[in-house]
Amino acid sequence: MGAQPSSPANAGAQTVRRAIQALKLIAAKTGDGMRLADVAQALDLERPTTHRLLKALAAEGMLSQHPGNRRYFLGSLVFELGLNATHQFNLIDLCRPQLHSLAEQTGDTTFLFVRSGNDAICLSRVQGPYPIQTPAVPVGARQPLGVNAGGLALLSALSEREAYEITQTVAPRLAVYGNLTPEQIMEHWARAQISGYALIGNRAVPGVTAVGLPVISEKGAPIAAITIAATSSRMTEERVAEIVPWLRQTTEIVAQRL
Repeated sequence: MGAQPSSPANAGAQTVRRAIQALKLIAAKTGDGMRLADVAQALDLERPTTHRLLKALAAEGMLSQHPGNRRYFLGSLVFELGLNATHQFNLIDLCRPQLHSLAEQTGDTTFLFVRSGNDAICLSRVQGPYPIQTPAVPVGARQPLGVNAGGLALLSALSEREAYEITQTVAPRLAVYGNLTPEQIMEHWARAQISGYALIGNRAVPGVTAVGLPVISEKGAPIAAITIAATSSRMTEERVAEIVPWLRQTTEIVAQRL
């Protein structure tokens, strides 16, 4: 007696499992992406079946495909869902004591940012005791990655190719930030690779300079970013050198507690 045909419910569950497996595979190759043939081989599927699966995930925003090399990468919806999941892990509550401590140490305003697609969103802000405070990015504000120190810190944790693709995508939105260009963002990205921290001024908020570092997961992915902002005249090279160790200690503490 032949095998019974799969029920619609079983077929649907199998499709979901395959989709999750594909996402896990591509997530593990976040810097390089994956070719259709490689995903098909890893999942032991025919190429047409794999193609339909990946196209469906891309249509829903779970994957994106590079127009040049046709490799698949995680899509913006993954980061949107991740942003929503941060509330379950109490990221804001977990970071609040560290943000307050850092604000007290430096006297300046501290921020918590997370990535949402090609943007950085401000989740939390703590004002320090220094008498001259800066106009600040408000909680909930969304700006392109690379415009503020939080977004630049998150961008600096990505590969050069990923960073370049993001800057090209957000290029039409950059003019309002002091005529910032994708090339200038990539210059900031390159400096962050050398210095080990993100530093940018007079872009997100005129007259304000901020320094930031990403919070890195055990797998090496940027979870969030913590920044310190002050007036550009106050944020001198000497001051940056003074506060970066405090900032680094804070991000390491947060990473350990996640």
